[in-house]
Amino acid sequence: MTGKITNREPYQQAYYPPTPTAFTCAMRKSLPWQVVRFFVINLKILTLMMKSHH
Repeated sequence: MTGKITNREPYQQAYYPPTPTAFTCAMRKSLPWQVVRFFVINLKILTLMMKSHH
């Protein structure tokens, strides 16, 4: 079964990625939100490492 890839032609509307919303841009620039995300990601990494060292 071979699948045909469609919509791969450049310069079409579906070729370009969507632009971020104003809320997304604001969250990316928000220092408090970046600090929260930093700690959440580090907690996930720490949890993963603790599980692997048993």
